[in-house]
Amino acid sequence: MILKENYPNPFNPETSITFGLPVAGWVKLTIYSLTGQRVAVLEDGYLPAGYHTYRWEGRNQSGQAVSSGVYIYELVAGGKRLWQKMLLAK
Repeated sequence: MILKENYPNPFNPETSITFGLPVAGWVKLTIYSLTGQRVAVLEDGYLPAGYHTYRWEGRNQSGQAVSSGVYIYELVAGGKRLWQKMLLAK
């Protein structure tokens, strides 16, 4: 499993998150604040093997714009957990 750095980083107003899965399976891709509060879930379901790209527009699960700052995106798949930091600069 591979979790690439988001692009662009820092970003405004949106960024892309790409990851690769060696085998098909259940995947959860979540955005968190630095305090550990869940901001948004971009994917929570079954995906085929291969590379996948998701766009995050700096909005929470309710569609409201979030403030500038550092956020963490976490990928959980195949019993593994990977994460990266990203910076939203408005």
